[in-house]
Amino acid sequence: MKLGRVIGRVTLSRCVPALEGGRFLIVAPFGREQYAQGLDAPLSFGKDPSLVVYDNLGGNVAQVIGYVEGREAAQPFPEPTPVDAINAALVDELFWSPLR
Repeated sequence: MKLGRVIGRVTLSRCVPALEGGRFLIVAPFGREQYAQGLDAPLSFGKDPSLVVYDNLGGNVAQVIGYVEGREAAQPFPEPTPVDAINAALVDELFWSPLR
């Protein structure tokens, strides 16, 4: 699982029936600086590209979420579904202790 901050939403004109009921969020992945500074750290745009994440948990703009990518993102659906990343957690607190 990776962490990222929601920076926007995607509006669709059409949707695959298996994805109805959810929404799509634009997420900026956390970098090393964000982990070190915590949830209030400013975003560092440009290092990692943002990505689109399917959300059925109710993530909002400026909220930190945990997401999974790849094959694991399609596992919650009963049939094969065209999704590359899915929201797996809404993050309330972040504790990070680097190895020395």
